[in-house]
Formats: sequence, C-alpha cells, structure tokens
Amino acid sequence: MTIAIGDKLPEATFKETTADGMTEVQSGDLFGGKKVVVFAVPGAFTPTCHLNHLPGYLENRDAILAKGVDEIAVISVNDAFVMAAWEKATNGTGKLRYLSDWDASFTKAIGMEMDLSAGTLGVRSKRYSMIVEDGKVTALNIEDSPGEAVTSGASALLDQL
Repeated sequence: MTIAIGDKLPEATFKETTADGMTEVQSGDLFGGKKVVVFAVPGAFTPTCHLNHLPGYLENRDAILAKGVDEIAVISVNDAFVMAAWEKATNGTGKLRYLSDWDASFTKAIGMEMDLSAGTLGVRSKRYSMIVEDGKVTALNIEDSPGEAVTSGASALLDQL
C-alpha cells in the first residue's frame, strides 16, 4: 500500500556519507520533531534526476528553509558511495542530505518501489516529494512518469509550504 497524507512514516535506516565516513541515519532521528522536505529519485546521475529534479531543490533551498523547514533530504535506491559522489558532483554538500536507501527497504515500506529492470536499473523508487512533520506525511506529490519532475519539483512543493 502506498503511503498517504496523514500517515506516519515507518522506521527505516538510511546510509549517509559524511566527513567522518559512512553513517546510519534512523528515520526517527531524521523526522522526529522536525519539518522535513523529502524528495526521491529513481537514480543518482540519471538524466531527469541529475539535470532537472535535484537542481530545483538546490536552487530553491533557501526559500524552502525560509518557510520553516528544518531539512531537505533526497533519497535514492543507490549505495551510499554513489550518493556521496552525486553530492560532490552537484555541489550539494551542506545544502541537502543525500540519503541512500541502499536495499530499497524504506521505498518498499511506503509503497513507492517500481521495477525499472527493462532499463537496466532494477528496483528503484518512484519520483515523489513530500512534506513530513514530526514523522507524519502532510503533503505528497507522486509523478506519473519517472521521466518527469513537475508534480514533485521544488517549485510545486514550495507552493505547498
């Protein structure tokens, strides 16, 4: 079942690479008592994700945070090393949290998985964005096509804050 507005996010463990090395990020620590903007992409460095979806969040970061958001996180079913390389390649260090859902456990738990094996990507996340307040989904935007980043884009989300 797909997560819906009003639902509480499940417990999950993400991987994140920091200056201190690879760390685990618990969903309770990430979302508890905070207002967090989350967007997910089918894959780091893939064309729509790299050239369209992520750049909008980097460009609108300050405007999003000015609306009372504590953090902005991007989640992808990629390993933490790929996410760290993407963070560096996009100059996103210190601006967004680049979180690895390496085994797709969070993605599957919220019903956002899709099989992109035909495109050689395997199981990945649907493209979406959401606003999470103290672990509860208060806005959710799911793209109909993985090649589009309009409904889940930063400007659409900014209008919801």
